[in-house]
Amino acid sequence: MDLRRQLLTSLSLLCVVVAAAVVGYKLLGGPEVTLLDAIYMAVITIATVGYGEVVDTGAHHSLRIFNIFVILFGIGIMLYVFSASTAFIVEGELKDIFRRRKMLKQVRDMHNHFIVCGAGETGHYVVEELRKTGHSFMVIDHDQTRLEKIQHLGDFPVLLGDAADEEILSTAGLGRARGLVTVLPEDRDNLLVTVTARQMSSTLRIVARCTEARMADKLIRAGANSAVSPSMIGGLRLASELIRPHVVSFLDLMLRDQVKTFRVEEIALPEGSPWAGKTLHETDLHRRFELLALALRKPDGQMKYNPHGDDVLAGGDVLVVL
Repeated sequence: MDLRRQLLTSLSLLCVVVAAAVVGYKLLGGPEVTLLDAIYMAVITIATVGYGEVVDTGAHHSLRIFNIFVILFGIGIMLYVFSASTAFIVEGELKDIFRRRKMLKQVRDMHNHFIVCGAGETGHYVVEELRKTGHSFMVIDHDQTRLEKIQHLGDFPVLLGDAADEEILSTAGLGRARGLVTVLPEDRDNLLVTVTARQMSSTLRIVARCTEARMADKLIRAGANSAVSPSMIGGLRLASELIRPHVVSFLDLMLRDQVKTFRVEEIALPEGSPWAGKTLHETDLHRRFELLALALRKPDGQMKYNPHGDDVLAGGDVLVVL
């Protein structure tokens, strides 16, 4: 039985014993015992405060025997309530302390991870995608309820606090992170997180959510590498459903397959890569890795779609593969 249920059970039993004592004192005490007298007698007996009897238990043997049972049950129930309350407070606090220590240790060990700022509905979808694709990440939100809800998606560290606070971002390991996505409900909050994160790291990739499309330029100027408007994406998706439904169906199947996870990914070729100087055909991506090359991006930003097998790879290139 968990601590919360144990506490509720003990309080329920206490109410039952008090109610039974009130009924007993009222019935056995005679017509001169009022309801208030019965309630008062039940409370002081079970609480063992000893203010003196307002119901004469010596008047009847049956009333005295009943009082003995009330005292015995009352002491037992009060001890149970005290024990459950103490366990709920102390063990709950200790559990929070140990959980936070475990989370901080996890974060200290994380490198090249992603930081998700916001545990709302959009944050849920971001977390699901990062989890499915095997990336390490953590979530920051100022709402404990939202953090508890999003943790149902899996075992990953969360941090309670303001995502725009430099101390919180430092605790989240921003200096070692690969990227940050801010999906807070308000555009101004996402703007503040973007500015703070960019001031702390000039190389971090930052992606921000914007409710209003006009905020996208402000977020880019503030330091975001990309700004995404859910309304715009939703509109494009609706139009695609009308114009090219089979393409949309293919993408949905690719992204939502429950057996295999198919994704469009990118492979960055650093300087000195063993693939540098080789043709795409020589890398044998399809046979060795079951990858299909969709595009090749050169360091100058030029994007070549459906690259040929005789295209030569070089350091700094980025391969887009399925």
